[in-house]
Amino acid sequence: MVFGMVSEDNVIEDSVSVEDDFDGDDYDYDDGGDYYDDDYGDAGDDDDDYGLVEDDDFDDPGAMVSRRPKLGYTVLQEADIKQRQEDDISKVSTVLSLSQVEATILLRHYNWNVNEVHDEWFSDEERVRKSFGLFERPVVDVSYANEFTCGICFDLLPCDNFASASCGHSFCRECWQGYICTSINDGPGCLLLRCPEPSCKAAVGPDMIDKLAPCEEKEKYSQFLLRSYIEDNREAKWCPAPGCENAVNFAVGGGDFDVTCLCSYRFCWNCTVEAHRPVDCETVTKWMLKNSVDGENVNWILHNSKTCPKCKRPIEKNQGCMHMTCTPPCSYEFCWLCLRAWSSHGLATGGFYSCNVYEAEMQKGNVDAEMRREMAKNSFEKYTHYYERWASNQSSREKALEDLNRMESENMEKLCNVQCTTMSQLKCITEAWLQIVECRRVLKWTYAYGYYLPEHEKTKTQFFEYLQGEAEAGLERLHRCAEKELDKYVTADGPSSDFDDFRTKLTGLTSVTKTYFENLVRALENGLEDVNSTACNKTASPRSPASPRSPTGRNGKGRGSRGKESPRAGVSPKNVDDTSK
Repeated sequence: MVFGMVSEDNVIEDSVSVEDDFDGDDYDYDDGGDYYDDDYGDAGDDDDDYGLVEDDDFDDPGAMVSRRPKLGYTVLQEADIKQRQEDDISKVSTVLSLSQVEATILLRHYNWNVNEVHDEWFSDEERVRKSFGLFERPVVDVSYANEFTCGICFDLLPCDNFASASCGHSFCRECWQGYICTSINDGPGCLLLRCPEPSCKAAVGPDMIDKLAPCEEKEKYSQFLLRSYIEDNREAKWCPAPGCENAVNFAVGGGDFDVTCLCSYRFCWNCTVEAHRPVDCETVTKWMLKNSVDGENVNWILHNSKTCPKCKRPIEKNQGCMHMTCTPPCSYEFCWLCLRAWSSHGLATGGFYSCNVYEAEMQKGNVDAEMRREMAKNSFEKYTHYYERWASNQSSREKALEDLNRMESENMEKLCNVQCTTMSQLKCITEAWLQIVECRRVLKWTYAYGYYLPEHEKTKTQFFEYLQGEAEAGLERLHRCAEKELDKYVTADGPSSDFDDFRTKLTGLTSVTKTYFENLVRALENGLEDVNSTACNKTASPRSPASPRSPTGRNGKGRGSRGKESPRAGVSPKNVDDTSK
């Protein structure tokens, strides 16, 4: 059991088997290796597997696939939703011997749960009918006069101008139409419409809408009814992608919450934010709140300004002098360091550029506000570090999507013609770009993961940063291959003799990168628990974590660590420059 990404040279030599690349006796980052070696694998029993690449997986390609969760969801288009809705209505109507309208009203009230409708109906039919206004016969006597007086507009009109719900309360069609249209234009509440008679609770069903509403309102009502089938269903949600009208039906217990719609948008079914594995929904919520402008404005104000001692407005110091004057109408003059009145300052307190009062207070430990500002500044710097890298990977992902679209729409056909090949043989290029897009997404969220790692767990943080650095290094190799190395084949004057070798190399890099990221996600979702018991001990001994050979990189810093960037963790110069051969 070993960790690591393989180099491009090894991929070219053998794009299927990579176990020969994991035969080191020591994880020495200066000997050309770019991965963990068997030294980690021997640290515990066979069951203590916490590696990100397993040798056995490459001997048996089906092993990795068998451990991946099967799709536990179904993407529903509008026609699928309508069909399911109609099937449920027909099922309830048949079993309970009700009209389609009554079945629709019941299902709507019970959030389209067929089993719950059956249970409640057979438990107490009378109570259900009374609760939801399903009357078996009119509650008022029906008059057989030729004319009626409308109870809303009080006009005397012929009887054929009147209509009523199951209760029998008659109103003229014009008043009914106004009542229905107003309710529909007010929103989805029209699905729970009741009789206009104030004391009556009779339900107004889809049949009344079809009979009395104009075409535009009928269409709105139909859309509300269709959307309620998803929005009121505990197992279905709409795809949040702009302009997408598909829904996803998710089977509880069907694995992780990441789902992919037919529109290609991938999101978390649980919180409907874009897919964010390996970060959980709670962390995503905290991170997105942290990214809000208001939250960071507060932090900026805390470490870049102080409040006026008199009016309490925040003031930013923009000149070197400690003599501060608040803006009118306050105009209070005070010392920036000790926040006391400037009138009490002079040569005895150090003058303009220093403050003996402040120094004395520091010696007594009475500078809590200053400490808080310093802590806020440090916190802001940490956040900025992770946010910049989070946003950078998001930008790279968006650019990769653009490059993928351009490749499919413009360059694929050109590449076919230049290299005299078929589209099916270029499938590896599309797969590589899709993998790049997915890996950028995962890498982006690892920075949110790293931001919330407990600061006291130094070894776990070190180990995480190494794994993150390896992931970034491997992704950069794949991205460079799919972007820059491919370009020379697109712009070539004729077929290239080494194009087949390039395809083999690209396929191998895609496969290895995919496997690494899948295992990285699983390791982070498990909280890197095995690191505490086994790998961390190997990290701390015999070498110091700060040594050049530490698991966080040559200079003791991984790609995810702060400070000046060091070479990619675990990547030898050979691997960084090997495309120049």
